[in-house]
Amino acid sequence: MNEIHVNAIAGNLSIESWQVRNTLHLFEEGATIPFISRYRKEKTGSLDEVALLEIRKQSEKMAELDARRLAILESISGQELLTPELEEKIKHAATLTELEDLYLPYKPKKKTKGTRAKEKGLEPLAKMIMAQREGDPVAMASRFLNDQVASEEEALEGARDIIAEWVNEDQRVRNMLRRYFDRDALITSRAVHGKEEEGAKFSDYFSFSEILRKCPSHRLMAIFRGEREGFLRVTVEPDEKEAIERVNELVARARNGSAEQVKMAVRDGYKRLLEPSIETEFRNIYRDRADNEAIKVFTDNLQQLLLMPPLGEKNILAIDPGFRTGCKVVCLDRQGNLVHNETIFPHPPQRETAIAAKKIKSLTDAYKTDAIAIGNGTAGRETEYFIKNYIRFERDIEVYVVSENGASIYSASDVAREEFPQYDVTVRGSVSIGRRLMDPLAELVKIDPKSIGVGQYQHDVDQKKLQESLDHVVISCVNRVGVQVNTASRYLLTYISGLGPALSKNITDYIRENGPFTSREELKKVPRLGAKAFEQAAGFLRIRGGRHPLDDSAVHPERYPLVEKMASDIGCTVSDLLTDHASRSQIKLENYVTGDVGMPTLNDIMDELSKPGRDPRGKIKLFEFSEDVHQIEDLKPGMILPGIVTNITRFGAFVDVGVKQDGLVHVSQLADKYVSDPSEVVKLHQHVKVRVIEVDFSRKRIQLTMKGFQS
Repeated sequence: MNEIHVNAIAGNLSIESWQVRNTLHLFEEGATIPFISRYRKEKTGSLDEVALLEIRKQSEKMAELDARRLAILESISGQELLTPELEEKIKHAATLTELEDLYLPYKPKKKTKGTRAKEKGLEPLAKMIMAQREGDPVAMASRFLNDQVASEEEALEGARDIIAEWVNEDQRVRNMLRRYFDRDALITSRAVHGKEEEGAKFSDYFSFSEILRKCPSHRLMAIFRGEREGFLRVTVEPDEKEAIERVNELVARARNGSAEQVKMAVRDGYKRLLEPSIETEFRNIYRDRADNEAIKVFTDNLQQLLLMPPLGEKNILAIDPGFRTGCKVVCLDRQGNLVHNETIFPHPPQRETAIAAKKIKSLTDAYKTDAIAIGNGTAGRETEYFIKNYIRFERDIEVYVVSENGASIYSASDVAREEFPQYDVTVRGSVSIGRRLMDPLAELVKIDPKSIGVGQYQHDVDQKKLQESLDHVVISCVNRVGVQVNTASRYLLTYISGLGPALSKNITDYIRENGPFTSREELKKVPRLGAKAFEQAAGFLRIRGGRHPLDDSAVHPERYPLVEKMASDIGCTVSDLLTDHASRSQIKLENYVTGDVGMPTLNDIMDELSKPGRDPRGKIKLFEFSEDVHQIEDLKPGMILPGIVTNITRFGAFVDVGVKQDGLVHVSQLADKYVSDPSEVVKLHQHVKVRVIEVDFSRKRIQLTMKGFQS
């Protein structure tokens, strides 16, 4: 473990070095972020998952920096050009940019104008001119004529080519230009001639210019997409004349003929080498920042989606609505198993409303349906109206509209084919809709997060970075909630701390062959589930009705003896501690502090004893759209409507008001105060009240406001 890295990370995150050191040690031992965050608080000073992830990322970046540092030292040493002074600079370089600047003069190059000029013997002339002493450059150049250099002008041109590359490799020049770009660079876009009509969706950027540092991430993403698709020409640069003058101030120190030659070299070097290089650097910096913001929007939305409240173990009738092809109906038992499926045709063109109503009534009676889940896609509102107005149920059956985003992806996936090999995609899609109502997390983990429809420019960002971030969110959410191991799918178990695809399959195979687990201790019998995997996973795997009272709680098995001692000390059982507040209140936590167990862990144990196995996701709420609004043509400015937040971006939130086309609440319309981040005001699937501002029927755009409706 590199102590320099430890101290640097601690400084970057404003935490203590021992916290970083212990965290990195736990990572080296194979501990996962959810496990460390939940069960090793004393080791880390109760660092949360965000801080733990950042420690890991920064450590990995520093390791990459060290690897590059070593490669550069070896390269320069191999050229026999490594001086003690240069070696010290390279060893103490704190960033990759600084390292690459130091390496630039020694980096093996293809043939350049400068290298060709050196081959012609013009480097001494370049040094004479760069010294900028008095003397006629033409006279100097005449001394370097040979069979490869025919004239003084050709000699001076070669010398300028060499000087241009020296200036390009000058670390002072590059850093000065970086500061200038950072403050004054403009991002400018123009339409590609002849592509205006085809690229009309980028028309806002056909003649656009803005200071780069002030350009918001979503705008940058749109501009770069327009460039990538061939509709925009984009530049990122400050004023060229001013930039060249600033370089001249650093390198053209005299007022003579040689200095004028240097200035000519600077102009050429800036336009040909420096500007393209620094522009690429800043494009990458700002694209990376925009990527990070877009990924954060996506991960925040995904987390909210995965942690949506579940309905729980209920008998569900789920409907995937449709017109011509009918509505596919499935009945699910309390464990989400498919027990019946068929198709009804309550809508045009068949319009078999009475038959369909009778069938739904019969199914809800036969399968003791507790709730109905209706997909929100095509014919969703019409199906909701049909269920609520054409059927009289003998008992209360709640009706929920469920997002279909990604259901079609799931229904055609290998996962769905494995679960339901004998059924077609329509049945699988309906099952997914029903299961989403029962437990959104358990069902959505089967779908690629990028297909769930809650991102912003997710196809434009760094895909590797996006996937890593999304995977972390899924892992975090699954472990925060925990799973009932005897009923969980292997796809859900895959995300449990310490498991993965192979062990998850071994667990489900074990259950199939031996029956449900009766205790957490029995998990050790699963093939290849060793002590380390058990340590990492056991606290997140719950067993309802297990042999030990704590098997259905978040108390880790390693702390069972501690809880048993607490119970013994006050003369009761562990079961009493789980059910009796009076018993728990007798426990003096300070008596149980040891070298390994501190107050953070003890407080967590007491919280869990008071509410064992509590689901952190809260309770689901019913929602109803306005009965007067079914299609976009029903909307009128001034209407006040209930809606559901379906997506959150940096520029605002999209809200479903029941017309198949989501409306936009621009960030400026989210509240009666200034809002910089929409996620501070709204959450995904939040029930909100909105007012219609404007409806563009031709482009199917709806502008909404939430001003005046905040509680």
